[in-house]
Amino acid sequence: MANLATLPAFVDRRTFRAVVESPRGAAVKLKYDPERQILSLSRPLPVGLSFPYDFGFVPSTRAADEDPVDVMLVWDVASFPGIVIECRAVGVVRVKQNRENYDRRTRIRNDRILAVPTAAERDGMAPLTSAARRRLRDEISNFLVAVTVLEGKDATILGWGGPSEAVALIRKSLTR
Repeated sequence: MANLATLPAFVDRRTFRAVVESPRGAAVKLKYDPERQILSLSRPLPVGLSFPYDFGFVPSTRAADEDPVDVMLVWDVASFPGIVIECRAVGVVRVKQNRENYDRRTRIRNDRILAVPTAAERDGMAPLTSAARRRLRDEISNFLVAVTVLEGKDATILGWGGPSEAVALIRKSLTR
């Protein structure tokens, strides 16, 4: 079995891979361990919270927090941990947080890519920067802050970007 963290990020210019760690509905955050090539428990989410969409990472990338670039798959079903899904970007949430738990001296970016699977685009998911998606953006923003509230990360939403900014972030984060 291949190491999921080292799969090529891009399939073509616009299509990239996402590895699901925590599926939609999960009340725990799972994390892929590339050395042991397993998924393990990172932490339970705060009471009452569950992932609204599949959540994972873009392989062969490294973000400012030293982890792969985070991705949330905005679609109407749940998949499974460890599945690899080809996607296209629909937006990016710009996030700033503490580098390590409760270290308020060092703030870093930890942006999240929003994507839709290419094999399951039911309504085409207009870019999440459109006015029609404001409620969805607000819900996702509030989830991303609430899910880290007990972790000392003090996450702050800086704003939203479109698909081209999301793809540029992936390209900039590619590991060699």
